[in-house]
Amino acid sequence: MATRPDLTGAESSEPVFSAECRFDVPFVARLAMREKQVQQSARPVIGIHKWFARRPGSVFRSLLLAEFCDDPVSDAYWRTHSLGKIVAEPFMGGGTTVYESLRLGCSVAASDINPISEWLVREAVDPVDVMAVRDWGTGVWNALRERVSDLYMTKCLTCYGDADVKYFLWNKVCDCPSCDGRVILQPSSRIARAVRHTHEVYVCPVCQATEQVLPGSDPTCSTCARDLTRPTTVRSTATCPRCAHEFAYAAAVGKPPDHELVCIEYHCRRCYKGLNGRQFKTPDDDDRASAVAAAARLAAIEEHLPIPDDAVPAGDETDRLLRWGYKRYRDLFNDRQLLSLGTLANLIREVPDMRVRRALATVFSDFIRYQNLLCRYDVYALKCQDVFAVHGFPVGLSACENNVPGIQGVGSGGFIHFVDKYCRAKDYTQQPYEISYSTGRKKIVPTLPYPIEAPLADNFLSLTTDRRALITCAPGQSLGLPPNSVDAVLTDPPYFSNVQYSELMDFCYVWLRKLVDDEPSFASDTTRHEAEVTGNTTLGRGLSEFTAAMIAVYTAMAAALKPGGPLAFTYHHNDPIAYAPLVVAILDANLTCTDVLPAPAEMAASIHINNTRSSILDSIFVCRDAVTVGDAVSPTVAGMSVGELISRDVDAISRSGYQPTPGDIACLRAGHVAAFAIRLLVATWNTERLVGDKLALAHSTMARIPDW
Repeated sequence: MATRPDLTGAESSEPVFSAECRFDVPFVARLAMREKQVQQSARPVIGIHKWFARRPGSVFRSLLLAEFCDDPVSDAYWRTHSLGKIVAEPFMGGGTTVYESLRLGCSVAASDINPISEWLVREAVDPVDVMAVRDWGTGVWNALRERVSDLYMTKCLTCYGDADVKYFLWNKVCDCPSCDGRVILQPSSRIARAVRHTHEVYVCPVCQATEQVLPGSDPTCSTCARDLTRPTTVRSTATCPRCAHEFAYAAAVGKPPDHELVCIEYHCRRCYKGLNGRQFKTPDDDDRASAVAAAARLAAIEEHLPIPDDAVPAGDETDRLLRWGYKRYRDLFNDRQLLSLGTLANLIREVPDMRVRRALATVFSDFIRYQNLLCRYDVYALKCQDVFAVHGFPVGLSACENNVPGIQGVGSGGFIHFVDKYCRAKDYTQQPYEISYSTGRKKIVPTLPYPIEAPLADNFLSLTTDRRALITCAPGQSLGLPPNSVDAVLTDPPYFSNVQYSELMDFCYVWLRKLVDDEPSFASDTTRHEAEVTGNTTLGRGLSEFTAAMIAVYTAMAAALKPGGPLAFTYHHNDPIAYAPLVVAILDANLTCTDVLPAPAEMAASIHINNTRSSILDSIFVCRDAVTVGDAVSPTVAGMSVGELISRDVDAISRSGYQPTPGDIACLRAGHVAAFAIRLLVATWNTERLVGDKLALAHSTMARIPDW
């Protein structure tokens, strides 16, 4: 049993609620909010590879310190530590628990059922020669440019010399059923706003001319006098700009859709420094011929290129692709992209050093998020937008084709930019730090001696001998942890059906497995797995299936915990019903919830939650062994109602400078109601009931709690 000494030095049998009492909500909230605003610089390790809904590392670092360090978190946070604990993480995802545990001198046993998760976390933890990665990456980049750079050139409108294309901008097109004219499908003719450019930039849907208009001026095409504020599409209806016929364009669009090149943003090194804004142009005959040449070259050598031909399976997210006629993942790329990506993949496969080759394969897998026909051009920031800027497959009417090799020092999203990003991430894993703003200015605070990089363990036994990481691709309950072997379980589980991890990660996986030899976890042709813990309508996974999967994982983790040790996890969901599975899983694992703590999890401006009632706050459930804790609760909870606890949380978060929204408060309320239900049911809980009956009991108990 976890104990703490009394004044005489004798041990007391009172449970220890360290994390619950020491977690400094205002302090942590300030750190987390700043981190989410600049996560690439605050935690560069996330640059290893894309993962979804990453939680702030500062929250997890603070939880570990609150549990295992006697000093106030606000003091301990900035110091180095050698905690010497073993931490388990059954849903490692992007690896936040793994990284923060290793930095604090802990060993960690972590798993995820998705092979991309295992891959990216191993890449972060496994040591590599960063200089070798940079050198080989630059060499591969130069070799790629020799083969395809001519396909990314255009004529400068100022000096008439060759210039690098930053972005080719395309629109979906279809034939008008009335006049057979070609209709460019444009919900807006505006390409760029006069924010980072001197003019508003439009593309006329009639004569396809690029028009640059001063802010406040009448946006009219100088060639055909069309009002450029008139779109050709409104919702699902298109209007032919020639005959004015209106029609539902879905039936007229090809399967997969055809695209028309409508505009180019380029970069002329000779002229750019003398300009105030960006460089845009109407595509000319040579620009269109370049796309034709790419198609011909692809046809000539395609059989020698490792281009995936995997079918897009049905799914909650992938059904959108299928409705548009994207039947294979390769359909999401045009011929120039396929040629360039296939050529790059072959160059990476030829790198002789296995560890460097894995690193560059990781770069490849990550950067294709910016190299496909689902990318869009950000009209404000004037750059290519990641396909996963939202947690799905957004099929828009416009597409942004990026420069695959990339222009060194210019733009973003090219291969050379992602080599740099990977190397910065690995530099951080070798010399991690925190960023302090306590003096009003940004200050880098090193946190060595422990880096994120660490020896990889083959089994659990080696975790007890030194600071190591056991990283596996398996369901969380399959970690094989001995009873009473871990000091804490710290995780960020799936939030029911909020993110379809495997459906989205297959997009990267089908390419990455072409670059990987003899990787056991890449044997399947998909990352989808019957044991995946998430809600999914297509696969018939509802609340009952999600609950059963959570029970299996939490029961295994609870059995591995030392008596009194915490199982802490973050969670939020817009639907209060989605908290009932947590109640059941915690109770079935013979745990009770001793407190629920609030912490920021997202940026308020995140694209997938902006202007919605979604919460940017997580509830951190702190749970402990019900036998050890009994009916005791944290002193921070004792005697307080749900309403009082919400007021406590809102006050604490507000002192960080962030004012919780109604959506935030609704999620905090659901978290506290779930915790109250757990404490009401723990003494009489029957694990033998059917899952559906347990869910019904959990929900009915939650519904009876005041402030529900």
